[in-house]
Amino acid sequence: MTQRSKVAVLGGGAWGTALAVTSLRAGHEVSIFARDAETVEAINQRRENPRYLPGITLDAGLKATSDVGAALEGAECILSVIPAQATRGVLQEVAPLIGADAKLVLCAKGIERGTGKLLSQVVADLAPQARVAALSGPSFATDVARGLPTAVTIAAQDGELAAELAQLLSSSTFRCYSSSDLTGVELGGALKNVLAIAAGATAGAQLGASAQAAMVTRGFVELRRVGAAFGAQAETLMGLSGLGDLILSCGSEQSRNFAYGMALGRGENLDGRPLAEGAATAEIAARIAREKGIEAPIIAAVDQLLKGGITIHQAVAALMARPLRSEHDETQP
Repeated sequence: MTQRSKVAVLGGGAWGTALAVTSLRAGHEVSIFARDAETVEAINQRRENPRYLPGITLDAGLKATSDVGAALEGAECILSVIPAQATRGVLQEVAPLIGADAKLVLCAKGIERGTGKLLSQVVADLAPQARVAALSGPSFATDVARGLPTAVTIAAQDGELAAELAQLLSSSTFRCYSSSDLTGVELGGALKNVLAIAAGATAGAQLGASAQAAMVTRGFVELRRVGAAFGAQAETLMGLSGLGDLILSCGSEQSRNFAYGMALGRGENLDGRPLAEGAATAEIAARIAREKGIEAPIIAAVDQLLKGGITIHQAVAALMARPLRSEHDETQP
């Protein structure tokens, strides 16, 4: 068994709670920081998080607090499960509390909308002392919290750090593979959210399983193009944090992004729906593709869908009308 460590989890939502539970099962002391007092009370007193993980009994020994200093005190590993667009704001607050050489694992998936930076770059801006990594892969919070078998990737530019974290966070039902391709893992997680909205919108508009499969497959081509432009390794994007996560997110309403896309395709009111990270990432992803001259028509279409510029039917019609080409010819638009 891995040596017992203190793990601090920043974020008391579904994914933060699930990662806290699996870290506890791996034998560590775990503390969750959550701003919501009701969530803290429910975890500590009733062993549940009814707002985010209803119906799941949490393991005894899990501790929650609304005091971020208490959560981070003595933590050797910090799991940041703050939504991507809120990460900078939270890090500005907690950076002075992060110890030298602390292991900071980014568990949210997105690209910062205002700057176009990956979350590891945001950490470099605000907490350069932290040893940064990212955790990503095909995983639903409910599955992880229930102890169902799950495999993910943990990446860091320092391969030894990635391997150390994979060992630290793995348990009998949560298997972590290590990678030194931090950029590839971050991009795969961020872009699959955008593509899951596209797949969900196709399903919501009842355009058929064939159209949905085409959307996912051609979307993966775009993910690989963007990844290549950033220097991501092709094998990373073919792995758990790329293709694996894309398959999971594009085929189930358990995925918030897929469910968001379905509502979009049905023409439903999107106000008040659960957070879908892809909705915030789509605009910056489309802008990056344009600026770098990357052909990404599906990503661009999701951006326009979310802005109300086109309907899903118009988007699909435009995609179907694109010039015919060889499937594997990447030199043409």
